[in-house]
This record gives sequence, C-alpha cells and structure tokens, in this order.
Amino acid sequence: MDLEQTRFNMIAQQIRPWSVLDDNVLDLLYKIHREEFVLPANRSMAFVDMEIPLGHGQVMLTPKMEARMLQELHVKKTDKILEVGSGSGYLTALLASQGAHVYSVEIVPELKAMAENNLQAHHITNVTIEQGDAAQGWSKYEPYDVIVLTASTPVLPDAFQKNLAPGGRLFAIVGEDPVMDAQLITCIAPGKYSMKKLFETSTAPLINAQQPARFTF
Repeated sequence: MDLEQTRFNMIAQQIRPWSVLDDNVLDLLYKIHREEFVLPANRSMAFVDMEIPLGHGQVMLTPKMEARMLQELHVKKTDKILEVGSGSGYLTALLASQGAHVYSVEIVPELKAMAENNLQAHHITNVTIEQGDAAQGWSKYEPYDVIVLTASTPVLPDAFQKNLAPGGRLFAIVGEDPVMDAQLITCIAPGKYSMKKLFETSTAPLINAQQPARFTF
C-alpha cells in the first residue's frame, strides 16, 4: 500500500467533499498519521470511510467526522480543551497540535493506556489524560475554550455549557437513532449560549450518557 497516496485519496475523496476546506485542518491530516493510532490488526482500515473498532465496545470516528469537528471548533493556539473520550488518542493529537492544552477523559482503562502510549510515541506532551466518567461534564479544569464529545449523547447535560469560557465552543452529537444532530454551541456571554445544527449523523452513545426522561404509567 502506498500510504501517502492512500492518505491523499482519503482527503480528496472523503474529507474535502464533506465541506472540510480549512487548509490548517487538511495540513494536519497529512502531518499526523492516522494509521499509527489504530490497532495493528485494523491498520488497513485507517483510511476507510467507516468507524474503526478499538475494542471494549468503542470505535474511532470516521476520518471526515474528525476533520469536520476540527474545522467547526476553530481551535486556537491559546485554547484550553476538554475532550470527552480519548479513544486511541488520534483526535487528541489533532486537538493538541492546534490548541494550548488538552484535558482528555477516558472511562476505559485500556483505552486510556492506548492513547497515552500513542501520544508518547508521537512526542505530544501538551495533553493530560485522566481515567474517569465525563459523560455528564468535567469541571475539574474549567472553564474550557473548546469541549468536544467523541460519542453521542441522547440529552446534552447543561454542565457542558456551564464548563465553557466566554467565547468557548462545544461540539456534540445529540439525540437517539434514527435522528441525531451534530451541534456547535457557543458561549456568547456568561450564561448565554447560541446553538447551530451542523448536520444529521449517527454514532454510538457515550458510556453512561444522560438519558431523556421517560414517561411511566
């Protein structure tokens, strides 16, 4: 396999057609090699338009989803970032390359170790990975300039908005099958937020994600 040609094809055929045109984001996809963040047995799938199994019931998002997240969040070099779900550490690496520091929270111990090993191998040091359950917020290092949820949530907890600094941006996939919306929420002033629906999609929920209230009779 010609890795660089395959990487070029992924960007040209999957990512650019999905309205990802930010040169900074596209350049980063060439710089940080996605195939080095998947399990060895799945390396041939690294450039495919699919969610890749990471084990423990968790998946790596599609390449176009990761790229679109980065583009929508407009990460700046001064940004303090919260990532909910470290996975293999690939999106963590992309965020760390754009921002000041990433606080990433992973509930599965084996994935926390995998992400740490991958980041260490790539000499990425502006990341703190903690084991824990951040499905309903993580106030430890708040306020954050950027928050990204790497899996869906049927209901978006209010805590995430409250964790944002003024001007902060939150990317979340909200809803249940068959209808989920990717949303970008911006803190326009303390206690005031705007929400933009970006596109419809579907992906697995966070472990222990907040559930909607159910009517009982």
